[in-house]
Amino acid sequence: MKIAHAEFVISAANAAQFPKDRLPQIALCGRSNVGKSSLLNTLLRRKNLARTSNTPGKTRQLNYYLIKPEGHTVLPFYFVDLPGYGYAKVSQAERESWRGLIETYLTKSPALAGALSIIDLRHGAMASDMELLTWLTSIKMPTVLVATKADKLSNKQRADMLREVNAATAQVPLQSTMMFSAEEALGFKELWQQVVALLQDYKGKESMQ
Repeated sequence: MKIAHAEFVISAANAAQFPKDRLPQIALCGRSNVGKSSLLNTLLRRKNLARTSNTPGKTRQLNYYLIKPEGHTVLPFYFVDLPGYGYAKVSQAERESWRGLIETYLTKSPALAGALSIIDLRHGAMASDMELLTWLTSIKMPTVLVATKADKLSNKQRADMLREVNAATAQVPLQSTMMFSAEEALGFKELWQQVVALLQDYKGKESMQ
């Protein structure tokens, strides 16, 4: 995938601020500090389009990034970075507020083509990750599981952890499960293939309606 243009559009704090243009969207979901911003910057070959932070839980709104690919195989679409979950230092009230915003987006957005569920390979699929995956399954959301920070592990550790992840998620109907490293660009091509597949499936469903 070659990108002609990529830009940050808006941080949406409520449904009224969601873009209304009905371009397809790919949601990025994951615990705080799993590397969603680094993954996005790597995919788009931009250094600082998505701001990375050493402070988990800093993303508190839905951040929309408009992507315009070269050519006509894939139409313009949005990557939507959702607030990270599972950050203990955030108050319960704030966590519930984020949860409500995320659930509203995932269930009400008419142009959502699928989700990338992002986990840290070093920790595997944690309880909160499994909760999200189960919920995405319940709403029939096409989902790709991406295990980041693979560069932090040896090849043997990567293989062992990926087997654990596959075993933990065996009952979840995922589109695909893959490893990714922003440092090594591991999984770069494979992840783009999955994103394109989600967008094309969505386009096909739209044309049938």
